[in-house]
Amino acid sequence: MKRSPIVTVVAIGIGAALFFVLGRFVSIPSPVPNTNIALQYGLLAFMAALFGPVAGLLIGLIGHALIDFSYGWGVWWSWVIASGVFGCLVGLVSSKLKLADGEFEKKDILRFNLFQICGHIIAWGLIAPVLDIVMYAEPANKVFLQGLVGGVSNIVTTAIVGTLLCIAYAASRPRSGSLKEEK
Repeated sequence: MKRSPIVTVVAIGIGAALFFVLGRFVSIPSPVPNTNIALQYGLLAFMAALFGPVAGLLIGLIGHALIDFSYGWGVWWSWVIASGVFGCLVGLVSSKLKLADGEFEKKDILRFNLFQICGHIIAWGLIAPVLDIVMYAEPANKVFLQGLVGGVSNIVTTAIVGTLLCIAYAASRPRSGSLKEEK
């Protein structure tokens, strides 16, 4: 489904704002320092699946930068970049989903979750820790532990929140070829 660039820009603004609110006020601290159990990645995966890779990238970058900035410790760019990459990756591979056409069946749920798992592994198992080491000279054992905890918790929360958002959205849309669509 081709969308107006205006709709995509509005979606980026709303998505980044919601990502910020969820990440800043609804996250749960984990036992590993500087990592949280975050619900915003389910929203990001849903928005990326619906609006594509550019929207996913920008929602992740803007939303995560705003979260870091609001805490006052400065923007931790390695993780901001990883959030943007995750959104972009999910947006790229989710083009096979037909959420806007009201389709999100069991095979789509499986596909969505395989996409998000791969995206989180790349973002939190590779990009964030490597950039932490390169950009901030952080110890490898610390950042890979943070990446593991963040990645696993993000996979679980995205599987729950993201899947539920996709199911609800698809259920609200008329299915391709349905009588509702023909009217």
